[in-house]
Amino acid sequence: MKAVYIKELQHFFSSLIGYISMAVFLIATGLFLWVFPESSLLDAGYASLDYFFFLAPYIFIFLIPAITMRSFSEEMNLGTIELLSTKPLTNWQILLGKYFASLTLVIVALLPTLIYWYTIYRLASPIGNVDMGGTLGSYFGLIFLGAVFCAIGIFSSSITSNQIVAFVAGLFLCFFLFESFESLSKLGILFAKNDYLVEQLGLRAHYSSMSRGVIDSRDLIYFVSVIYLFLLFTRTSLASRKW
Repeated sequence: MKAVYIKELQHFFSSLIGYISMAVFLIATGLFLWVFPESSLLDAGYASLDYFFFLAPYIFIFLIPAITMRSFSEEMNLGTIELLSTKPLTNWQILLGKYFASLTLVIVALLPTLIYWYTIYRLASPIGNVDMGGTLGSYFGLIFLGAVFCAIGIFSSSITSNQIVAFVAGLFLCFFLFESFESLSKLGILFAKNDYLVEQLGLRAHYSSMSRGVIDSRDLIYFVSVIYLFLLFTRTSLASRKW
């Protein structure tokens, strides 16, 4: 697994993929947070990164499938997946190496955004008058959300040799799991506690819960379960090629 992980990271950072991905994320969030007057934090009148944590998941929905779309699709298109399968590696080791490499890239992209937090921290009146618990919880929620999107992207890449198809499939699944269940919970046909149960099936509800600064074990179990489920789907997809 370590060899695959290092190989994937080297591929990310020896080409423009890693740098372009991080640049797109930072430029997009920077423009919305500091430049565009409709959403600028400088004009908000209060020190908060709430808009950043509202915006980041939607950028991730597009960005992470673009990062992961080549993971297995490129291997299948070039015919190197058979060569990789002959190595003394299990399917789990191969997919976990690729998964953790893409997740590492997402976390590295998040690190420069700590500058946003420090700026807000200094601009607050008095200095430091920032909801630290909510900010920390939001960062944890964003990392877990990115981890889920990486698992979805890896799975989408394992079912097709076409990178564009993998990107579109990953984008659709990420958007569906993040957005659709909250919308479905608002339908009039749901009653009693059914609307709450439907909402809890989606990623947004658990991400919003962690953004309030409370690290609930139910949210952690949900994120880990969804990650494992899509990694299991990926492993099954890889195994089916041997069958």
